[in-house]
Amino acid sequence: MTAMSTAAKRWVWAVAIVLAAVVVALVLVVVLVDLDTGDRVASVVGASLAAVALVVASVQLAQSTAGSGAEAAGARSVRAAGSIGRAVTGDRNRLAARPPAVPPPPAPGSGGTDTPPPGERGVSAGGGVGEAVTGDENRQM
Repeated sequence: MTAMSTAAKRWVWAVAIVLAAVVVALVLVVVLVDLDTGDRVASVVGASLAAVALVVASVQLAQSTAGSGAEAAGARSVRAAGSIGRAVTGDRNRLAARPPAVPPPPAPGSGGTDTPPPGERGVSAGGGVGEAVTGDENRQM
């Protein structure tokens, strides 16, 4: 899990403050006007916030699935934009040994992210690959 940036923290606090103000305003409407009007206002505010939440969720989903450039082409293949410690494809593989350390990322400007998509059960990485186990029934103890 990555830490939140300063800008993200500011947005979270801003949204929390605005929502707290909305709750206070709704309580004041219920207390100072009447319950029926408060109910109507709360319904409109709730529907509006739900619509905004739907837009935010849709934008975040689109950004998270917007293609990292690391799609694999073959069946059971692995492709990563960065480095891979261990990649295992196939059936009934038994690996007891610890996976190797993840290799360091490629040097900037080395062109390591332009790797072709791997074929069936292939492994491709923009960085290094510590270990690739392909095929069926491999044993490593």
